Amino acid sequence: MKVAVGNDHRGLCVRPRVLGLLAELGHEVHDLGASGPAGVDYPDYAIPVAEEVAAGKADRGVLICATGHGMCIAANKVHGIRAVNSRDVIDAELSRRHNDSNILCLAADLLGEDQIERIIRAWLLTDFEGGRHTRRREKVDAYEKSHENRT
Repeated sequence: MKVAVGNDHRGLCVRPRVLGLLAELGHEVHDLGASGPAGVDYPDYAIPVAEEVAAGKADRGVLICATGHGMCIAANKVHGIRAVNSRDVIDAELSRRHNDSNILCLAADLLGEDQIERIIRAWLLTDFEGGRHTRRREKVDAYEKSHENRT
């Protein structure tokens, strides 16, 4: 699987471990994250990752900032993105099974590295269940499509 990764300056501390984990799991990684400690703006990293996923250049994305909130909000502005902010393994698994999430947002300031690793592993290994969840996802997709040209 190809995974696009982005982080701002607050996510820099866990970036090496995330990149290492993804490589260890055999994923192709496209690193779009900030590489230095200077303050940067999370949309400058969230949007390119989301665009890669939406365009099919990456299968999934992982975004890391202080709380995960800013990255999640920015990524969800891109058509076709279902970004979630997960704080535990169950949350990550359910976001895949029920919502077919395609971007995982993580809180570097609130989660330890071991917890982040467990969340990423669970999220990557969990499949979308389909069934009734497909119908629900299709309703969201239809709304998004019907409003894509509004200003």
